Amino acid sequence: MSRTPHHPAREQIELPMVLDCLSDPIRLAIVYQLAQQERVSSELRCGDFNGLSGKSNLAYHFARLRECGVMQTRVAGTNRFMRLRREDLDARFPGLLDAVLSSAARDADRLQLLPGCEMIAADPT
Repeated sequence: MSRTPHHPAREQIELPMVLDCLSDPIRLAIVYQLAQQERVSSELRCGDFNGLSGKSNLAYHFARLRECGVMQTRVAGTNRFMRLRREDLDARFPGLLDAVLSSAARDADRLQLLPGCEMIAADPT
């Protein structure tokens, strides 16, 4: 049995599914944090989001983001690494992800997008 999780192909990503997925505050926070971290590291581990919710709840949200095509998950040993599927989303829905992230950034405090989340330390070199 393959440990590689299923990801929809670019042409299978549907706008209603993406918008529905991003309407949840925890999933929006996950996407927001992945986008914030893109400048330093393209991937984050599951444990980097422990401040958002419990492990089983996060696993559910990670699966939803993966199944709708917003996020890609890579399995390496016992770790799962996530990254945004920015290229695929920009190809399917130009400007959508940037618009969502800009709006989320403006409302980050009100939406509590970064409630003490354990983020990996960025190496400045």
